[in-house]
Amino acid sequence: MNPVAAPALAGLTDLTVVSLESRLAAAMTEMISRHGGRPVSAPALREIPCADDAEANEFAKALLDGRIDMVVWLTGVGTRTLLAAVEGTVSRTAFLTALSRISSIALGPKPQAVLRELGIPIALTVPEPNTWREILGAIDAAAIPLQGCRVAVQEYGRSNPELVAGLETRGASVLRVPVYQWALPEDCEPLRRAIKSIINGEVDLVLFTTAVQADHLLQIAAADGLEQALRAGLRETVVASIGPTCSKALREHGITVDLEPEHPKMGHLVQTAARHANVLRRIKRARTVREAAGGRRVGAPLAAPFSGRASPAPTSDIAADLLRESAFLKACRLEPAPYTPIWIMRQAGRYLQEYREIRGKLSFLELCHHPDLAAEVTVTAAERLGVDAAIIFGDILLVVEPMGVGLEFTKGDGPVIHHPVRCGADLKRLRPVDIQASLSFLFEAVRLARAALPPTIPLIGFAGAPFTLASYLIEGRGSRQYQQTKTLMYRDPAAWHALMERLSDVVSDYLNGQIAAGVQVVQLFDSWVGCLSPDDYREFVLPHTQRAITKLTPGVPVIHFGTDTTSLLPLIREAGGNVIGLDWRVDLGEAWAGLGYEVGVQGNLDPVALFAEPDKIRRQADRILERAAGRPGHIFNLGHGILPQTPVDHLRVLIDHVHDATAR
Repeated sequence: MNPVAAPALAGLTDLTVVSLESRLAAAMTEMISRHGGRPVSAPALREIPCADDAEANEFAKALLDGRIDMVVWLTGVGTRTLLAAVEGTVSRTAFLTALSRISSIALGPKPQAVLRELGIPIALTVPEPNTWREILGAIDAAAIPLQGCRVAVQEYGRSNPELVAGLETRGASVLRVPVYQWALPEDCEPLRRAIKSIINGEVDLVLFTTAVQADHLLQIAAADGLEQALRAGLRETVVASIGPTCSKALREHGITVDLEPEHPKMGHLVQTAARHANVLRRIKRARTVREAAGGRRVGAPLAAPFSGRASPAPTSDIAADLLRESAFLKACRLEPAPYTPIWIMRQAGRYLQEYREIRGKLSFLELCHHPDLAAEVTVTAAERLGVDAAIIFGDILLVVEPMGVGLEFTKGDGPVIHHPVRCGADLKRLRPVDIQASLSFLFEAVRLARAALPPTIPLIGFAGAPFTLASYLIEGRGSRQYQQTKTLMYRDPAAWHALMERLSDVVSDYLNGQIAAGVQVVQLFDSWVGCLSPDDYREFVLPHTQRAITKLTPGVPVIHFGTDTTSLLPLIREAGGNVIGLDWRVDLGEAWAGLGYEVGVQGNLDPVALFAEPDKIRRQADRILERAAGRPGHIFNLGHGILPQTPVDHLRVLIDHVHDATAR
């Protein structure tokens, strides 16, 4: 295996993890250790019975008198505690018999298990993530009438006013039945030590498993005069919450939640943290370093996951040398490399679980506009796959969004332009683009990703080429015939060239902004240009693409990529680029010979080949490697972006094989 490529993600290895869990503290500690973390157990609460059992006994009496129609059970331990509290007052048999005659609603698997053990029928179970919203939603979906219904709610630790209000709004009268309370632990010293460790930057990750833990953590810190210092420490620490209710409480305290699992369970919490915390910690540290430097660019990547005891990051000069000598940049410069470098177009995408976990919580454009998350998916993909370059997460259409064309990413249809450009007059309504102001979020994502990446992994910036951007603006969405685009091109060439000049300037400014922010290479995507004849490309596209490339910062390698471009390759080379991207429709050896060996080539496996069996994938890769003949300047990639359903293991087979088969 190639020793220079980024390592696979290492779970919680080298991370110090504070767990605030009490009842299952030992189990949580064991899970953290199993994932390679250094657990610090600091129980933040203890469960104590209510001062008296008045509410429980009132409930029991009302139940036996037939004045309760439904019970909502919120916790398993609360169900058991309630039964124990009333046993001294009423007959256990009579109590359970009365419960069996009314409806029981169970929130989550724990109260369900206790009710089944007691032989109490469950009328309705509540789906994840087990919040008050799901309780009310399940009642509504089951069309359970609540008007005039007498509902008891078994509470735990604190009341749930939203649930009570929702039941009352639907016509129910509600009896709250608290059965235990949460108090500070008898020994608060572990919690105090954890607070000081967070403040001192010695903690990488804090796991919250219930909302009251945040109350108690801040309460102890405030009592010791450390609340503000703790808040500052938490801003530099990855904060993981078990579910929506806990996350809501943390946010109400002003604490940012970085991670929340899909399922509100401890095991899922630790697994989610293991997939994301290493990268997130580096990104949060990079942001802190940048803020301390007054927002100035911080150029030194962090060589390893950061913890309070980690070795210092390499200096800027050392990091620059490591990047310059990377296999990927050597290939871009047509220099011999220790192996053929490989990266994958759209490598941060839906085929990766880590990406889906983030993308599931916000829209595509929201993800693009969130620098921390865009940086995270960028770095995570590169490290998860072990590729030789990362590419910043974004989209080629981000540069047209500030033009006021009504860009939207719709489910199923992809990007849609609601106000397309169809004639010369439409050009007048395109707003000018202030690149630095309009796309600052992308440049910040570049800075954070660069700082968080290992110093051996270059970062690629990218933009759509002028023709592909113009086609989106004119067609308004994806197209097969590009009728609107070609119609404007042929009927109003003056308007066409005016649009292309404008876009070429925007593209070059955008790429130069990414270079200034910290990318080492840029790629120009001309995904739709294959619809043109060579004559049309020469007249309507080449001068504008050439203009965009010529204006780029000197010395930064440019990859120029298009699809279905067999007849256009000589012209694409003329337009510019140090490396020419090839799709799978061409023979790489013949295409490279035709282009000349003074440029590199990138490609060119069919993305669908990754659905084949591993041995077939290796054979397909070998054919391409044979055609490249070991010449300096070949970067292995797919012929287009990876497909969302691609098995990750198959992609790893390809990456590992390319590294192993070409080691020199």
